[in-house]
Amino acid sequence: MAAFLVMLREGVEAALIVGILLAYVSRIGRPRELRWVWTGTISAALLSVIAGIAIFSTIGSLDERAEEVAEGVVAWIAAGLLTWMIFWMGSQARHIRGRLENEVETALASGGAGALAAIAFFAVLREGLESALFLISTTVGTEADGLQFLGGVLGLAGAIVIGYLIYRGGTRIDIRLFFRVTGVLIILFAAGLVAKGIHEFQAVGVLPAVVDPLWDVGILDPATSLAGEFAKSLFGWRPDPSLLMVVGYLAYLIPIGGAFLSMTRKAGAGTPTAGSPAAGS
Repeated sequence: MAAFLVMLREGVEAALIVGILLAYVSRIGRPRELRWVWTGTISAALLSVIAGIAIFSTIGSLDERAEEVAEGVVAWIAAGLLTWMIFWMGSQARHIRGRLENEVETALASGGAGALAAIAFFAVLREGLESALFLISTTVGTEADGLQFLGGVLGLAGAIVIGYLIYRGGTRIDIRLFFRVTGVLIILFAAGLVAKGIHEFQAVGVLPAVVDPLWDVGILDPATSLAGEFAKSLFGWRPDPSLLMVVGYLAYLIPIGGAFLSMTRKAGAGTPTAGSPAAGS
């Protein structure tokens, strides 16, 4: 579920960018240039897959202690990037269409088809590299298996469907609501990553255990409960966390969650609805 969520969110962001580029190039009567948008998009997607495989293989080849340290670092970096991602999209969603269209105009005016491909390439590459890191972060503290991969594939499939609907413009999608709901879930996931990173660092003695465990409730045990496994993968739940893990979780969740909810309330209806002209369809 965690892999599904992060890949759906990242995939929709990439789909918005590609959809805006394709729709604008078509609208200004330059259909032959669409191939350059696809060239940049596909190239970025392939490079992101290669980078993800390389990172995952590198971490997996480390010895146990080094792997735990690396997983803790990945968890914290991913939490930081996830935080940046949701706030960036919240502040830039209303302006992204105009910015991308200006870049396309500049590229086409200079006669640079390669520049048009580069716009798509770098925009999608950023999302793709983030996606690779986020997908790896869903395996922190667990044994990686095919379920994370399956969740990621399903998330991307959902993003492709949403992206197609946005591009065709036949269905109005409340992107503001989508980003608000997924943003809340992403913040909960990121808070769990902060706690998971603390656990990994405590396991190798980098951070002190302090009070460990702070409690041991014996319910929703991920080892024996499907609901517990779900809560662990998506929210970082542990039935026996240390004091430092709980402090880290709350220290992230309360200020970041409060700031996000405040930002989304202020944004109100100002964020465009996909399928409307403001969304680039």
